[in-house]
Amino acid sequence: MSAKLKYRHEHKFFINYHQFHIIRSRLRSLVDKDSHAGPTGEYHIRSLYFDDVDNKALHEKLGGIHDRVKYRIRVYNVQDHVIHFEKKIKKNDYIAKVKEPLTRSMYDSILAGNYEVLNQPDKPFLMELYLEMKHKLLRPKVIVDYVREPYVSRFGNVRITFDKELRTGLHATDVFDPNLKPVRALDDNLIILEVKYDEYLPGAIRSALQLEGLNRQSASKYVICRKHLKFNTWEDF
Repeated sequence: MSAKLKYRHEHKFFINYHQFHIIRSRLRSLVDKDSHAGPTGEYHIRSLYFDDVDNKALHEKLGGIHDRVKYRIRVYNVQDHVIHFEKKIKKNDYIAKVKEPLTRSMYDSILAGNYEVLNQPDKPFLMELYLEMKHKLLRPKVIVDYVREPYVSRFGNVRITFDKELRTGLHATDVFDPNLKPVRALDDNLIILEVKYDEYLPGAIRSALQLEGLNRQSASKYVICRKHLKFNTWEDF
């Protein structure tokens, strides 16, 4: 499975709304709106992040470990026709992703603690998840919720996203819960800018972004939301 992985560059920055409007204005003639975005140019993302009994993903991120993985279930616009279990693999500034679709029935089984639904030897990633849940007690930890405004360019296979209104579901673990009321996990004025590309970032786009003047961060939404959970409960890392 690893031989087929495609690694890409990924850079993250915290920006304020003033910077957002300037950067978006500069980019307009250089990139296209993502076709998956709705009439507003945005869509909603909700992810359920998993971690093991030792909180390995959390501690490796906080400890600055360069090579690490995270597991999550992701849905869009709180709809269940597209549900993916994903593994995000990080190696220094490079990322790769492995994912497998889930049915709503499979999702409900996983949430109910019936991990046998993942015991499918013909699907290596699902088997990996099954073994992680069985032997390392990989379990749901926190919901991460935000609105994404995405742009793309075929030159360099660039993807630029502005992630707004980062919220956490605190102790909730059902992404489809109609009564879920996620709370803000990041300052209202902050947006997470993510820049992903293959071998190169075209000069015109780089100039428009002016990345050198931005506040580059290790902006893990998972860690931000777990920290928010800790500071609002008795959870102990």
